Amino acid sequence: MARPCEARLDLSALRHNLALARRLAPRSRLMAVVKANAYGHGATTMAGALEPLVDALAVACLEEALELRDAGIHAPILLLQGAFHPDEIPLAAQHRLWLTVENATQLAWLERATLPEPLHCWLKVDTGMHRLGAAPERVAEFHQRLLACGKLAGPPVLTTHFACADQLDHPATPQQIARFEELTHALPGARSAANSPATLAWPDSHYDWIRPGFMLWGNSPFAVPHAEADTLRPVMTLVSQVTSLRDIEPGEAVGYGATWQATRSSRIATVTVGYGDGYPRSAGSGTPVLVNGHRASLAGRVSMDMISIDVTDLPGVALGDPVVLWGDGLPVAEVAEKAHTIGYELLTRMPARVPRRVVIG
Repeated sequence: MARPCEARLDLSALRHNLALARRLAPRSRLMAVVKANAYGHGATTMAGALEPLVDALAVACLEEALELRDAGIHAPILLLQGAFHPDEIPLAAQHRLWLTVENATQLAWLERATLPEPLHCWLKVDTGMHRLGAAPERVAEFHQRLLACGKLAGPPVLTTHFACADQLDHPATPQQIARFEELTHALPGARSAANSPATLAWPDSHYDWIRPGFMLWGNSPFAVPHAEADTLRPVMTLVSQVTSLRDIEPGEAVGYGATWQATRSSRIATVTVGYGDGYPRSAGSGTPVLVNGHRASLAGRVSMDMISIDVTDLPGVALGDPVVLWGDGLPVAEVAEKAHTIGYELLTRMPARVPRRVVIG
């Protein structure tokens, strides 16, 4: 028998979330972001499911793209950060990858490169996030040099990234949209700006391409309720089982450091999952879990392979009962908040130790 901890992946939820993105931006092409092992879901499995349904895929780096090519993925794949070394540019062209150019060094590498065939290029523009992208005063120059270099299969796609699109009342997003319009409206080529929160909530940013990532995996990027985001369905449900039970008396403690003490006669269930499985050690007592579909809470510190939960108010709990750590019925954001982080981190930190199993919900 296998260890009971696993990540169940619901492809019907993935298709539901993709359909929402398509409905919100019906005139835009869709690039699905599958970087960081498809946000922990398994890049090759998720890219295979998405390939017939999307216009392109996006990853962070060449290594991630080549993993998909080796797995038989033929869709266009954009390298979101571009090349990290000049030798990567001919490889990108060889494997028909799309390349981001965001700084003068990358541009010079491309101009000097000997390529087996022209490639598709995206020119990133810094509209205010100040992380990647050509400075506003150099956008027209970079664009002209790309057109003149003779290495491109067509005009570059002009792209930018939002710093605060997940904050619905933040003025930075409309400012960035206005800046992007100002810098790109006179330049030939398609445009792309919308990440997941912008796809959901900033329709003026949809342009020719949208680039949803986090929302595809069924999780809201917002800290507040949102009519569209709240219809998303989680693709990953992290599950395990109750593997031990014990009764303790008032005053007795549970777990390392004896940080949780019973204030009444209590029933404690041990569940096979821990920080070795990506469950956050920073999650404190009171973090919610679902046992047999009912809420219970963490009692004491997270161990490498186990957690303890207080099931005193859930009569009838038995060995082998199913436990949901996050996913269907328990948003990962709720667990992340208790662990003082964000759902993005919990998903992308899912280790290889945890088996991924595709299910149809």
